[in-house]
Amino acid sequence: MSPADGRRASGGKRGGPKLGATGGRSKASVKMTIASDYADAREVQRLIREEVEKAGFDTDTQFAIKLALEEAIINAIKHGNKLNKKKRVHVEWRVTPEVAEIIIEDEGPGFERSSVPDPTHDVNLEKLTGRGILLIESYMSDVEWSKGGRRVRLVKKNPGFARGAKSA
Repeated sequence: MSPADGRRASGGKRGGPKLGATGGRSKASVKMTIASDYADAREVQRLIREEVEKAGFDTDTQFAIKLALEEAIINAIKHGNKLNKKKRVHVEWRVTPEVAEIIIEDEGPGFERSSVPDPTHDVNLEKLTGRGILLIESYMSDVEWSKGGRRVRLVKKNPGFARGAKSA
């Protein structure tokens, strides 16, 4: 398996729940397909953010999800689909009081995750590439790149749930 086909960046334990997984807290996932259009992207982001808030995620975690989600969708539209409005972005999400999971897939050519330079290395500090990916991988609990870089799975665990905070 190449790095782009299944590469993970994890801020925590790997292998969190998969969309559609069954269990006591399972909830059906929501799927939407949008044009490569920023206005459509904002609407999907709004719907997901509403669910995250209703599920009881704290404001810091809501911000982390908002930032990573925005970066991932913009990457799909701009870099994946090259702003071609005939190409679609497929978004699937499931939010429970325990975890938010979002899958974003574009119809572009893909990319090799390992070929994106680390923007924190001295030689790359003035380059503008890789910062969005760095933010996504820094703010989420688990990130998986698959389908040749055309698909990203974002997982954010709710830290309040683990502490017994309110649940929806």
